[in-house]
Amino acid sequence: MAGKTTRANVTKSQPKFKVKKTEDVYVVMPDGVRISCCIWQPDAEGEFPTLFASSPYQWEYDDVPALTLFPWRETGPIEWYVERGYVYVHADVRGSGRSEGEFRFLSKEEQADNCQLIEWVAKQPWSDGKIGGIGQSYFAFSQWLMGVNRPPNLTCIAPYDALVDPYRDHGYHGGIYCQYRTNWYTNVRMNALHRPANSRRGKVMEYDLGLALTSHETYDDWWKERTAFERIENIDIPVLSIGHWAKVGLHLRGNLVAFEHLKTKDKKLVVTNFKTAAAVHHAFDTIEFHEEYLLPFYDHYLKGLDNGYDAEPTVRLYVNGAEEWRADKQWPLSRARYEAYYLHIGPSKSVTSINDGGMSTTAPSRNGGSTSYSYPDPEWRNGVVAMGPKGMDPVRRVLTFTTDALKEDVEIIGPIVLELYASTTCTDTDFIVKIADQAPQPDEDCDKGINPPFVNVAKGWLKASHHTTKNVAMSKPYRPFYDHDDPRPLVPDQIYKFEIEVHPAAHRFKAGNRIRLEIVNGDSQLTDRGWTHPYHPSKLGTDTIVHNASHPSRLLLPVIPITKKGKRSSGRKKQ
Repeated sequence: MAGKTTRANVTKSQPKFKVKKTEDVYVVMPDGVRISCCIWQPDAEGEFPTLFASSPYQWEYDDVPALTLFPWRETGPIEWYVERGYVYVHADVRGSGRSEGEFRFLSKEEQADNCQLIEWVAKQPWSDGKIGGIGQSYFAFSQWLMGVNRPPNLTCIAPYDALVDPYRDHGYHGGIYCQYRTNWYTNVRMNALHRPANSRRGKVMEYDLGLALTSHETYDDWWKERTAFERIENIDIPVLSIGHWAKVGLHLRGNLVAFEHLKTKDKKLVVTNFKTAAAVHHAFDTIEFHEEYLLPFYDHYLKGLDNGYDAEPTVRLYVNGAEEWRADKQWPLSRARYEAYYLHIGPSKSVTSINDGGMSTTAPSRNGGSTSYSYPDPEWRNGVVAMGPKGMDPVRRVLTFTTDALKEDVEIIGPIVLELYASTTCTDTDFIVKIADQAPQPDEDCDKGINPPFVNVAKGWLKASHHTTKNVAMSKPYRPFYDHDDPRPLVPDQIYKFEIEVHPAAHRFKAGNRIRLEIVNGDSQLTDRGWTHPYHPSKLGTDTIVHNASHPSRLLLPVIPITKKGKRSSGRKKQ
């Protein structure tokens, strides 16, 4: 849990009310479809602000215990808010739970429903007309869409763990299909089927989302309908964007990119210290997290309480490795200075991999050479993971480029770019890259081929054929932007320059450790959780990474100057 601010004497909502729950409240949409809602409200006379949540996760499951066993319970502590004078409305999106209609994953109809529901809430006798969005994951990217669609009575939103661009954030990383959403939908559909005999049956979701995802390989109108990113500047209400370094490849990019492009003057960003995806999910169910971050936001904007929220830093983020919080006025941080780490032939003599390449701040010489690997590698077992002396080894049969042991700490905070010169024997290939913090390893283990301990810091992706779709106007020095609309095949064996977006990170590499870059064309369920990219039979060939004077492949890291003590206090306690 994040370190706490000092709000002991600050005004905040207190538990005053008993809770009244009303199930199966149906609201009729303009096309006649009825949307099912569950409403929790103070059991008292009067008008109250409302927290509005919308998802396909079925409000019927909101009463399950707040355990990591139930990952779809993403509403937060409902009754805790109601006791403090908020109404809480949870809607099953059309085609899910008990709602009528057909589910179509963030469709324009679903978006319109949410706007209609918000305005319906505002007209109820128990509503004071102020409505805030709440919830994580699906609930959260629904909030981005509510924000860009601007229903008049939507007062504020707080997207927790929220993609903003379904194609780029996780559907097709760099143009590479990610299988997570298909697996997710299978689980969501099963939730509607696995019910006790005495339960009211919800809507069976017949929509083939897997077919829809794989039928739209490029960024077309199907994806544009579902993205909030292209309209993010429409949002003119207060926003609290809460992201998590642990959710790289799923929601992290959305929280950061959306915050960067928001034009509203009332916006804040928090990026947490939770180390795992499970911890991220569980935190949103805890009263402690809501009391620290979300209740002050809602109290300020929905109730008008003078609680000091305006004085909070605009940006609060946790730096892994340093295990400290940072406060700043903007994202990306203006004090970041991009430093180039060039790829070299090596060896680094620190890791067992296909090539054991080197990496340094010195540009390569004229004869810097190149590094090739053929795929699929005969030693790959689960994805690109091979067997090592101590079991499965995710590094053993991938390309690595590793620095010497660092002489002093290096801290990075911000977006990352890999400029890669490469060729392939195929007409297309995938680049899946990782940055790792590699710790020292005893010599005796190195001699045995046992790889050193490490922590993954950041990941990036690019399907090579999509490099032709770069949008220069939308790109920034620290983040290339691709339209992903009209990819072109590569000429085999021709060298191209690829600019690969690596998702942001905040990490301190300690003196004595090494910065390691990994490059390969696949990943693994063992090391990349659910958001992996299927390895298909067409991936058969040889890729070559070029790193000489005329083709200086390099990793651009957002280095933050470290003060003598390395401290930048944000007023928060260390975990």
